[in-house]
Amino acid sequence: MLNRVVLIGRLCADPEVRFTPSGVPVAQLRIAVNRYTKNEQGDYEADFFDVVAWRRTAEFAQSYLTKGRLVSVEGRLQTRSWVDQTTSQKRIKYEIVADAIEGLDRRGDSESGSTSAPPSRPMASAAPSSSASMPEDDERDPFADE
Repeated sequence: MLNRVVLIGRLCADPEVRFTPSGVPVAQLRIAVNRYTKNEQGDYEADFFDVVAWRRTAEFAQSYLTKGRLVSVEGRLQTRSWVDQTTSQKRIKYEIVADAIEGLDRRGDSESGSTSAPPSRPMASAAPSSSASMPEDDERDPFADE
C-alpha cells in the first residue's frame, strides 16, 4: 500500500506552532496550490491544504517559513474524525502529515512576487539525516546567499 503526497504551493499564513503536554512541537500550516487549468473566466483556481508537521520539521517551519513563501511538502494524507460538541454531528478532516518541508524561494522573494528558486535548498525532515537536519545551535538562515 502507498500513501504519499507531494505538493508545491504558497503558505497562506505564518505557521502556528504549539507544544504537546510532553513538550513536542507541532506546527499547523495551510498552503495554496494552483490548479493546472483555468476556469471559465480564464483564471487559475487554487486548492487549499492543511499540513501538520512534528518535531524538527515543525521547528524548521517556525524558524524559516512565513506567509507567502513557496514551499514543497512531502508526507502522507491522514483523516481525523470527531463529534462536534455543539451540533453532535460527526466531523472529518483531511490533512497532510509532513515528513519533509522545503523552502523553494529566498526570504523576501514572496513579497517581491518572484517565483524563481535557487537550485538547491536545505530540507527539514522528520527522519534524522545529515543533509536534512541542521544543528540545533545553528542560527543561520539556510536560504540566505552566502
